[in-house]
Amino acid sequence: MSSFSTYLIGFFILVIGLAIGAYLLGAPPMWIGVGVIVAIGLGILMATSRTKPRDPQVPPSA
Repeated sequence: MSSFSTYLIGFFILVIGLAIGAYLLGAPPMWIGVGVIVAIGLGILMATSRTKPRDPQVPPSA
């Protein structure tokens, strides 16, 4: 399993836990859905930025 998929699985578990907590606290379901969509988008952005390979350093030509 790649580090990207491991990161996303962990992030999805976190988002699900936060959504359940918000539901138990009485937050409106519409806002829970909006928060979940935003959190998943942020998770995908963070996962791609943390797991993408670095570009190789090219020495400057003289």
